[in-house]
Amino acid sequence: MIHSLRGRLLVGMVLLVFAGLLIADASTYAALDSFLVSRLDDQLGNQGPNAAADLMGQSRDGPPGRIGSSQSSGGLPGGTYLAIYSADGRQLLKERTLNFQDTGTASTPTTTAKPSLPAKLPNAGPDKPTLIYTGGSDGTQFRVLVESIDGFGGDLIVVAIPLSDVQSTLRQLLTLEALIGSLVLLAIALLSLWIVRVGLIPLEKMGSTAAEIAAGDLTRRVSPATPRTEIGRLGLALNAMLSQIEEAFKERTRSEQRLKRFVADASHELRTPLTSIRGYAELMRRVGRMPKKDTELARRRIEEEAIRMSALVDDLLLLARLDQGRPLEAEPVNLQAIARDACADVAVTAPDRSLTLAAPTPVVVAGDDLRLRQVVGNLVRNAVVHTPPGTAVEVTVSSADGHARLAVVDHGAGLTPEERRRVFEPFFRADPNRSRDHGGSGLGLSIASAVVTAHGGKIEVAATAGGGATFSVELPLAGR
Repeated sequence: MIHSLRGRLLVGMVLLVFAGLLIADASTYAALDSFLVSRLDDQLGNQGPNAAADLMGQSRDGPPGRIGSSQSSGGLPGGTYLAIYSADGRQLLKERTLNFQDTGTASTPTTTAKPSLPAKLPNAGPDKPTLIYTGGSDGTQFRVLVESIDGFGGDLIVVAIPLSDVQSTLRQLLTLEALIGSLVLLAIALLSLWIVRVGLIPLEKMGSTAAEIAAGDLTRRVSPATPRTEIGRLGLALNAMLSQIEEAFKERTRSEQRLKRFVADASHELRTPLTSIRGYAELMRRVGRMPKKDTELARRRIEEEAIRMSALVDDLLLLARLDQGRPLEAEPVNLQAIARDACADVAVTAPDRSLTLAAPTPVVVAGDDLRLRQVVGNLVRNAVVHTPPGTAVEVTVSSADGHARLAVVDHGAGLTPEERRRVFEPFFRADPNRSRDHGGSGLGLSIASAVVTAHGGKIEVAATAGGGATFSVELPLAGR
């Protein structure tokens, strides 16, 4: 069994041409055979009866003539057999075989054999002669005309022409067809081999390039890649697939790097409160009797760090649940009320800040009230904490095109393009002066982004005209 594509194409093409040549040769052979036999039949019908009638001393179409004269037997080949039979199959006159002097031709009789006639000749009227095939005494095939003669009581003339010349011509045709067919097959095989080899060169190049890609070089691309040919279209599809694979590997690398950074940051965030708790606990153990004031301080610090660590763990668990796609509640929630409450909280904790709210009408979305309050609260507190005292902050709530829009605008120092790109990453801090020991954990904006995404919305950050940052949230309205 042939396994290579080159071999299968070559064998298939040669077999197809061989079948075509075989059909063409067989058709040519059958057509020539029919033509030659038809010509013999014409000779038998036109010249045979006259030549046979000469055996009886009278021509069928003219005055009596000499037996075997060229007038009566011209056109019949050498070796033609003539005889007269009675209606019951008895031979009446002496039979005769024409030679080349009889026929008036320069050809030499190909045989002197006699046809082996059947015991009972078929009935054939003068207007309905019968043509049959029969063998000869030396194996020669004959085409035989049997026809009754008018005015002779139903006697039959028998004219048999040997098929030696026909068979010789057909054998020469077979030899010529075999020779030409062999040369054509050889030429087709060589041409097909060259065409297949040239046609498969692009596939071989693709194979070598694919091997280099499999070795780790995902930047390589196969060629040719063009829509004009089948192999070129395959190259385009492979290059598109390779681009997706390369991007997937890059994304996996980025995900691994983010995961490593997340684990490192989470470990550092948890280590700080754990270190404080461990230090105060060890201090209380080593110092048997501490002053009441120091004891209360140690207990208070242990409790504060434990609360801080608990809040951090809760935030990490919330991010994990949101990443797993766990469903949130979907109740009608009024963003106007949430924004009003968030601004009221800031007015209590930072009464010196200029905070304005523009929410003229209720805007209702379907979502989790607790988580959406967490989003708005994180954005408002982030704007207050990361801008200098006295910096104005505006909060707007509106709706358009089936979506609710909430924007928190500050006029502080703003964010750089790199900071805007990474601001929603866990534990990212745009302010280098804020250490992990002071301020938040750096998960607030990450949680806000995850909660908004879980509600089917989107959150973005852009530069505020004149300086500052604008955080905008878009959520689908309830019933959409």
